[in-house]
Amino acid sequence: MSDMNEETPIRIVKKKGGHAGHHGGAWKVAYADFVTAMMSLFIVLWIVGQSKQVKESVASYFKDPGAFFENTKNGGVGQVNDLSQKPLSPNETMKREKEDQARLEAMGKTIMEGLSKDPSLAGLKNQINIEVVDEGLRIELREASQSFFFDIGTAKLKEEAVRILTIMAKEIGKLPNRVIIEGHTDSRQYSQGNDYTNFELSADRANSARRVLVTNGLWENQITQVRGYADSQLRNKKDPYDITNRRISIIIKKMEGTKTDEH
Repeated sequence: MSDMNEETPIRIVKKKGGHAGHHGGAWKVAYADFVTAMMSLFIVLWIVGQSKQVKESVASYFKDPGAFFENTKNGGVGQVNDLSQKPLSPNETMKREKEDQARLEAMGKTIMEGLSKDPSLAGLKNQINIEVVDEGLRIELREASQSFFFDIGTAKLKEEAVRILTIMAKEIGKLPNRVIIEGHTDSRQYSQGNDYTNFELSADRANSARRVLVTNGLWENQITQVRGYADSQLRNKKDPYDITNRRISIIIKKMEGTKTDEH
């Protein structure tokens, strides 16, 4: 009986938690990381598919967000267009058109000034004509008494022509405007086989000019068309064989409608 009256010692057993306590909320962190990674991937894929100007705009934002917003708050060339913007009023449209024409005229002067700085091109200035037309700014490289820009009967650009186009490309690439390139010949028929005509020759010459422009400054997809007209649009209709009918035309198009072209 005495033994039963003695106090029985109390044993306290501590049990460790199961696996659920070990993992806790770690899966939530992993899931959040996964969602962030997927979002980053989608953003990268979107940027890869955008134009050069959009990529530059995104890059400038991350370099200096404050400067980016300061430069684009009033509608700079580098800003990403808001496709949901409301149509401009007639007065605003007219203002944009005047600004666009003034920009094209200034670009023409800048190009001519750039050509003047190269003494080796001084003799070719008379073969370059720049004028504002209904479609935009037209820059023409015309042949004269001899072939200055292309070897006769070929689409191979001469060294001087490449230098001229390079100077032009560096300036044209600064504009948001689209570009069209045209090739023209006189009415002398191409004699090297029936399968290759003045249409092919004029198109090939325009495409040769395109390659130089794209390589030296035009942004991706700035050129929308390359046209080969042969002798269907003679500059001197009174003399179809006049050598000045042989030319390359670079047309910097006016901005379409009231919105800046996307690129």
